[in-house]
Amino acid sequence: MNQALVLVVAYLLGSIPFAYLAGRLNGVDLRTVGSGNLGATNVFRTLGRTVGITVMVLDIAKGAAAVLIAQWVVGGSWWPIAAGALAIIGHVFPVWTGFKGGKGVAVGAGALVGLVPLASAVLIVLWFVIVLLTRYVSVASIVCALAAAPLAWAFGAPWSYVAFIALAALFVILKHRENIQRLLAGTENRIQLGRKGAPDPT
Repeated sequence: MNQALVLVVAYLLGSIPFAYLAGRLNGVDLRTVGSGNLGATNVFRTLGRTVGITVMVLDIAKGAAAVLIAQWVVGGSWWPIAAGALAIIGHVFPVWTGFKGGKGVAVGAGALVGLVPLASAVLIVLWFVIVLLTRYVSVASIVCALAAAPLAWAFGAPWSYVAFIALAALFVILKHRENIQRLLAGTENRIQLGRKGAPDPT
């Protein structure tokens, strides 16, 4: 019973549509503007830096919370992994918004914080550095996805964690396949930090 409850809570946590709620509070349905994506990047583009960062932090927090709850309630290695996976699935396919959500990068980062905190700290710094240097959120997300499993292994994570992180990274990259096509074509838009209405990189 505890295991089932943890998994349900993980999905429901992941499915909290902070991006959608932030949009509604500001009179915008994010599904109809920008990329139509219910993620922090589209919030950043549409509502500005402060709201975008707030949503990103909340999305990271819900991923971390799902893993930490599983560690606390049932322990082991596989239940926290399952909770992290369901939090990501909940974010990408939230029941509250017709199963249309974000790409899972921030909530996935939160799951990593719960599983491999030291590796996650490196990835978060790397993500911000790439965004600041390139203005491509998609590039930062893809690079960090590729680096996640090797970093987790380097920091001594158990093989089950490394395998899950590799699969989650593959999922994130697949969700970015349209971004990859635009990057190869030279048509991917950069964000402009500090402004509303900046081009949407997702």
